[in-house]
Amino acid sequence: MGFLIQKPEGTPGSAWPAIAIGLFVAFGGVLFGYDTGTISGILAMPYWQDTFSTGYRDSTGHLNVSSSQSASIVSILSAGTFFGALGAAPIADRIGRRWSLIASTHVFILGVILQTAATAIPMFLAGRFFAGLGVGLVSALIPLYQSETAPSWIRGSIVGSYQLSITIGLLLASIVNNSTQNRKDTGSYRIPIAIQFAWAIILITGMLVLPDTPRYLIRKGDRAAAAQALGRLRRLPADDLAVQDELAEIQANHEYELTLGKSTYLECFKGNLLKRLATGCGLQALQQLTGINFIFYYGTQFFKNSGFHNSFVISLITNCVNVGSTFPGLWAVEKWGRRPVLLWGAIGMCVSQFIVAILGTTTTGQDTAGNIVVHNEPAQKAAIAFICFYIFFFAASWGPCAWVVTGEIFPLKVRAKSLSMTTATNWLLNWAIAYSTPYLVDYGPGNANLQSKIFFVWGACCFLCISFVYFFIYETKGLSLEQVDELYAEVSSARHSTSWTPTITFLAIQEGKATAAHEEKAAEAA
Repeated sequence: MGFLIQKPEGTPGSAWPAIAIGLFVAFGGVLFGYDTGTISGILAMPYWQDTFSTGYRDSTGHLNVSSSQSASIVSILSAGTFFGALGAAPIADRIGRRWSLIASTHVFILGVILQTAATAIPMFLAGRFFAGLGVGLVSALIPLYQSETAPSWIRGSIVGSYQLSITIGLLLASIVNNSTQNRKDTGSYRIPIAIQFAWAIILITGMLVLPDTPRYLIRKGDRAAAAQALGRLRRLPADDLAVQDELAEIQANHEYELTLGKSTYLECFKGNLLKRLATGCGLQALQQLTGINFIFYYGTQFFKNSGFHNSFVISLITNCVNVGSTFPGLWAVEKWGRRPVLLWGAIGMCVSQFIVAILGTTTTGQDTAGNIVVHNEPAQKAAIAFICFYIFFFAASWGPCAWVVTGEIFPLKVRAKSLSMTTATNWLLNWAIAYSTPYLVDYGPGNANLQSKIFFVWGACCFLCISFVYFFIYETKGLSLEQVDELYAEVSSARHSTSWTPTITFLAIQEGKATAAHEEKAAEAA
């Protein structure tokens, strides 16, 4: 995204190494996006339904898995990701951001092996849990790595590129599913699943040659290695004055934080750190409550059940919209800032969701067997159009920007711990939605049978997003991670954050303390 956003004048060194590294690390998002998109299509594949069915027949008499089985298969990944995200912090702080990503990807590979080999639900469930465990670890580690290596002037676009990779993974899965859906053998589902080996190997290979983050190395007390890593990111010698000045500010900030208390989970719930944690957790929870993963987990099956023809093609179209719409979001997050992008995105999603709900509810019905009967085909096409509008607003705002904000609002000493909890919140809501949606949407005994009415629920949640942004989201565009600490210390209301400018560095604070101590000693000696 560097060609869209101009590097500030007077910024020393080169930005492209850090940008290239941040964009490569974002590739880990493909693991999550592809897995999400794959299961959406696999659940609708006739051969998979016949193979994994336990005797349940749907309303048409076709062998399939039940709503409870479908809910378990989809949601077990999110259960694994929840525990993976929580486990990311101790691993990242102990062995580093880089080696943690490598180890996490190996856990994901184990899950892919089990899914590929499965011919019955139990092993398939085990595979999805371990794949989820790996994805959860990676999803917390990638924004952490990116935020600690990216230049401040383009940090939002770099961290937001993680969401872009998720959308690319969804699109790739949709293409592969569309190609294998009609196979009459295990290749119909094994080919889409096994392709995930390639994504994991690419990520591991790249991480073996990339540096760890300078901020982690400062945290571990290895200033020499931190200088080498930062010099590599800025394409400057390790002893360059600009590198040493940036390191001095990072170290001064870290030392200042240590004077305020120990780096424990309890610290995350004290003072303005609690405010930041609540903001991050609320943002990630609401990102899921917008209903986006309903489209990508169950979209193919939902379109099929709702009477849409060519449901796989419609799913492919929505994935293309998702990818294309992320690019303006990556540009806008640095040009307009975090608050306006999130605010206008929430408004656009809210309006689109309610229109889809109204069109779907008023133009479709059901016969006595629960089959969808379409009363107005043009309105049905309009509903698809507004689903695409909704995806556009999400992909251009809440998709990338939620990861950007959570990746930059926490101080170094608790960054890994706080990020793991915000990411775990995302996965907790992801699991709840994945598990409950079949019961809410599907026709059948004990199910709510909401069908298109489910969009009223998502629309109401998008309305909550609007007020959440107004009262809780601080504007952090263009600030270094150390300046974000200063922002939260000096500004009590998110509404006033847009007019704030940094006044003093942590290095100056440390130097001021040193000067004061020296003068005090001199006075005592006199």
